[in-house]
Amino acid sequence: MPGDSRAAGTHHSRPSSSEEPPGLEDQELLLAAAYVSDAQYNRNVPFETSPQAIRLYHFYNHWTMRAATYFFIWVDLALALFEEPAVFPLPFLVTSIAEVLCLTAFFGRLVHFAKVTPQKVFWKDTKNICVMVTIVLTLIDLVIYASLEAVNIRGVRWSRALRPVFLINFPESRQIRRAFRSIRNTLPDILYVFLLFLFSMMIFSLMALKLFGDRDLRTVEGSPYFTNILDIAFELYVLVTTANSPDVMMPAYELNWWYSLYFIAYVIINTYIFMSVFLAVVYNNYRKHLKNEIHTLAYLKRHKMTEAFNILKVKVGTEFVVKEARWRRLVKVVAPGISSSHLELLLRISDEGQTGHVDKMNFLRLADLLNIRVVAINIKKHPLETWMPRVYQSSTSLLVQKMVQHRIFVWVYDVIILINAIFIALDEKDSLISYAEWLFLSLYIIEILLKLYTYEPSAYFGRKQFWNWFDTLIIIAALLATVANTTIQARKYNSQQVLDIVLILRILRLLRVIVSIQRFRVIVTTLINIGPTMLTFGGLVLVVYYAFAIIGMEAFHGKVHFLDPGSGSPDAAVCGNPALKDSAFARGRYCKNNFNNLASSLILLTELTVVNQWHVLADGFALVTHQAAKLYFIGFHVVVVILIVNIFIAFILEAFFVAYSLEKSEVETAIEKKIQELGVGVQEEDMKDGGLIDNVDTKDSGFSADEGGNKKQDLRGLYFRIASKKYKTVDTLLQQMFESEIAPEGKDPSLEEILNFSPKKLNFDNSA
Repeated sequence: MPGDSRAAGTHHSRPSSSEEPPGLEDQELLLAAAYVSDAQYNRNVPFETSPQAIRLYHFYNHWTMRAATYFFIWVDLALALFEEPAVFPLPFLVTSIAEVLCLTAFFGRLVHFAKVTPQKVFWKDTKNICVMVTIVLTLIDLVIYASLEAVNIRGVRWSRALRPVFLINFPESRQIRRAFRSIRNTLPDILYVFLLFLFSMMIFSLMALKLFGDRDLRTVEGSPYFTNILDIAFELYVLVTTANSPDVMMPAYELNWWYSLYFIAYVIINTYIFMSVFLAVVYNNYRKHLKNEIHTLAYLKRHKMTEAFNILKVKVGTEFVVKEARWRRLVKVVAPGISSSHLELLLRISDEGQTGHVDKMNFLRLADLLNIRVVAINIKKHPLETWMPRVYQSSTSLLVQKMVQHRIFVWVYDVIILINAIFIALDEKDSLISYAEWLFLSLYIIEILLKLYTYEPSAYFGRKQFWNWFDTLIIIAALLATVANTTIQARKYNSQQVLDIVLILRILRLLRVIVSIQRFRVIVTTLINIGPTMLTFGGLVLVVYYAFAIIGMEAFHGKVHFLDPGSGSPDAAVCGNPALKDSAFARGRYCKNNFNNLASSLILLTELTVVNQWHVLADGFALVTHQAAKLYFIGFHVVVVILIVNIFIAFILEAFFVAYSLEKSEVETAIEKKIQELGVGVQEEDMKDGGLIDNVDTKDSGFSADEGGNKKQDLRGLYFRIASKKYKTVDTLLQQMFESEIAPEGKDPSLEEILNFSPKKLNFDNSA
């Protein structure tokens, strides 16, 4: 490590001498900006603090570098679509060159990371080791597979199952990695519950063997009923998922109705009690470990902000502060795109007394301030008011505007939408129905035109006006569908695919109900706001799906084929494999459910996640390979359905309730209070159409209210409001979920305790 370098995390204080070298202040500013940026985005990267390392670190975190990394990760994952067995076949040379390019990009990213972190830290980080080992194993696999291909021997590309390692282990994917880490920490806690469940299932399996094994019972397919302990265990495991109920019970039930009590007892104990307890234990322990992760993030954020403060601080009187000029420069470096008006607002919040400096308590809030979405509202005159003021301000015009703004206007169009839904369900071949379609469409277009006449157009179609864009696009789609439908009927065009698209576009018009009903909008908006959280678990599911899909393709490729039943081929009835003759798999015509390429594999895994008839799919692939193949399907069910999906459902529910009902955070409240004090706040009721005026002003215009805080009556100029419940990062939402349980400032664990955290070493519940 160079002599002038220091690892991030050590204490830095600004030199007391006023005679600083010319570039020293810029270096300190970049270092402080790196700490603030890490705190803002909850990055936990210990980096070198030499000038060169700091610049490399800023470049490492630049959005272009992150975008390039994600591009190569997705290209690497998508190669499975073009490799044998392929959806779109490409020569092995093409896919191998593409994979080598991706590996080169990953290695370059790793080398870049090594340049900004201390060597000891780099080599102790398991993420880096995993990436390097995966690169080496992939290259070895490529060489071996290419050698076998050269002599016409089919090899196995086993390293493809390791590709999700790159998605998990690069620093950009910390959300997915955190989810995996929390699940990994949860496994020891849930293992005993799962073992107890298996013990219960085996007890019932032995009971079934003794009760039914010697009674010469047969299933509907004619197979022996409950004569093999392994088959019994599999059938009872399937019964826990209810996929084979009541079929599995019927032979015993037909023999004597008393035997139904056995299955009822099994379902109550294992399906309803054990699965409910299992879900509770899984989620409770997952939440506990996630809470500890979020606590660690919160404490590390404070630590980084303290480091930044120590770098920039100067002594004024008896306390240390950061001068206003340095604070401004710092914010400009951390958030280059921030407008001067937004910057001025944050400064007014941080320097409440306008003393020309920011104290430590307010400085530590900077990362949170930057994470709050403050919407700048530039309320302008309507263009028609400028071009023809007399006409626009006439009594007739004002009456039209008042009608459009009135709640009755919305109610009238709600009724129109409901009537339109009835007409859509009727026979469109009737000429009256056809004319009605044009009438409804005309009414919708008139509605949009009236709103554009009443509200300023650039505000109505502002960057944040999702619902206005949604409504307009639905109307445009309906117009295109109606015109296309009329054209098709006139020319008697009979393309079924085009007709399907037209019908879907017409039905989509009913989505305007979501726009019309406020409670619907609130719920959908909340779902959109927690979208990043859902995407985190989506990435988690994708990783598991991809790995299981690759394993499934290697194990079951070519075992099942779909043949058109109309082709006359005798193999069509048995999915191209005689082993499936008279099987439930073949009778159910599940031939398209195969592992012959990545797309069909992912579809099959989705069907397994739904669990209905999953045992039929498992039996089918066991027939064409070996009974041990059922372990693959059981493993997928345990990992995805029991573990990940249960956590996903429970966590999304909690995140939804938090986003739906949680009050604003302390920082949001402080911003909102200062906005109102400065007289530049706009409430929903102050605007002509509530949330309609919401366009972000990108110009560097100053405050448009007087210093006394009196709001201008005409509501013209630049105003601000909080874009409530819109989270820049998943961490922001998660931190708000556990905000009340985080210890106040001054009671944080030491940095060593945080970095060496384990549940045994540090109990955040106690510290809170």
